[in-house]
Amino acid sequence: NILMALEQVLTPKQKALEVNLNPKIYGSFAEIGAGQETVRFFYRAGAASGTVAKAMSAYDKEMSDSIYGIEENRRYVTQARLKKMLDHEMELMKERLVHDHYKEKAFFTYANTVTTIDYAKKNEGQGWIGLRFKLNAEDEKANEIIFHVKFKENSAHLQQETLGVLGVNLIYGAYYYYDNPRRLIKSLYDTLDKDQLEIDMINFRGPQFKYVDNRLMSLQLVRNGMTDVAVFNPQGKNILPADLLYKKNIFAIRGSFRPFMNVNMDMFKGGLDIFKQEDNVRTDNTEILFEITLSNLIASSIEGELDERDFLDRADIIGNLGYNVIISNFSEYYRLINYFSHYSNERIGVAMGVNNLLDVFDENYYKSLAGGILEAFGKFFRQGMRVYLYNYKDPNNHELLTSNNLKVSDNLKELYKYFKLNQRIVDIKDHNPDYAEIYSREILQKIANHESGWEKQVPEGVAEMIKERGMFGYKEEVKLEEFS
Repeated sequence: NILMALEQVLTPKQKALEVNLNPKIYGSFAEIGAGQETVRFFYRAGAASGTVAKAMSAYDKEMSDSIYGIEENRRYVTQARLKKMLDHEMELMKERLVHDHYKEKAFFTYANTVTTIDYAKKNEGQGWIGLRFKLNAEDEKANEIIFHVKFKENSAHLQQETLGVLGVNLIYGAYYYYDNPRRLIKSLYDTLDKDQLEIDMINFRGPQFKYVDNRLMSLQLVRNGMTDVAVFNPQGKNILPADLLYKKNIFAIRGSFRPFMNVNMDMFKGGLDIFKQEDNVRTDNTEILFEITLSNLIASSIEGELDERDFLDRADIIGNLGYNVIISNFSEYYRLINYFSHYSNERIGVAMGVNNLLDVFDENYYKSLAGGILEAFGKFFRQGMRVYLYNYKDPNNHELLTSNNLKVSDNLKELYKYFKLNQRIVDIKDHNPDYAEIYSREILQKIANHESGWEKQVPEGVAEMIKERGMFGYKEEVKLEEFS
């Protein structure tokens, strides 16, 4: 890491020239929507004839359709469109470049389909960028890197420049950092700033990346501040948040899920049952998300460093139960709700415990906001949003806390009453009182010490996964016993 920090960052021109001077690297560029911004760097660097087999921009939709096929939904800035471009261009090179001169070439195809900010400044620029490449001429299968980008600059010209640099960084990184995907991801921002763009999903595929877990790669995006959110489906596949959440009702529950306990399931089901009673909330138009914050992942580790194995264990359990996982950089709830509102104006429901709601009403969390807690509440209690509150039993005096008897600071009492009277805070009444005094730290201690009884405190199938895969310290203790 120290060597990486001390290493000089190459400029896009330097990277393009180094690629051009590599006799093995040879390929095509297909760029739609923002001009030929990436290949321009390779032309200007010099010696491009050794690298560029073809460069094209089928900007006209009819021309694009004639080359890559018609999209049924008439959407062109999509991952599906990008993959068609990569497929088509790679096949053309295989068919046409058959002379002996090309037998030593490691072919690649770079493609992007993007839209830059419009004249009225209403639609922010975004798009898909991908590279399919071989490291050696004799490789049978190609590798692939695909990611989605959102531009933050307020000028189409600036976004085009950023796109060009990003493309150069991708091609250079694929050939020179392929053995270190984490370094490759960081290099995408070489000479760029996070204020210029956001990469909110990335996928690696192919023989070179067969051991890469793409959930960890998207986790790197959140960890490095390249995006605030990453989403995975139950099968562990990365999902673009916009595709999942667009115009959907959203129901979310936040937790550490370390491990996933009966109380988590009770809270989730109890809140969801009430949420489904809202107008126009159905299974087919509602997305469910189990959220883990980056700060929770770090806080749960022993040395304050993110434990990737621990993260995958939690994600695998949630996925095995059939639910989507969202990793976010949102410590405050209002930021999560504000994020959802960018994609949907439909209903949003959040299930949480009393202790979490008390944190929401703690003014100390909002000192950085100019409008303080009122600004936060404006984003949190937006139209169509409700909190579904799970009762909590105080471990000290065993008092059952609900929305009726929890205590907020005196200056917020009337505000709290307002939200409660308007049913923005709703108690989950259908819950199991036996779960009220189950605490994850006690279950984790029992798991690590191989004590019995904890198995009954987790949903069906979870205990078996923990034992079989040695999650949360389970097998480590067994090995120590066997060794002794």
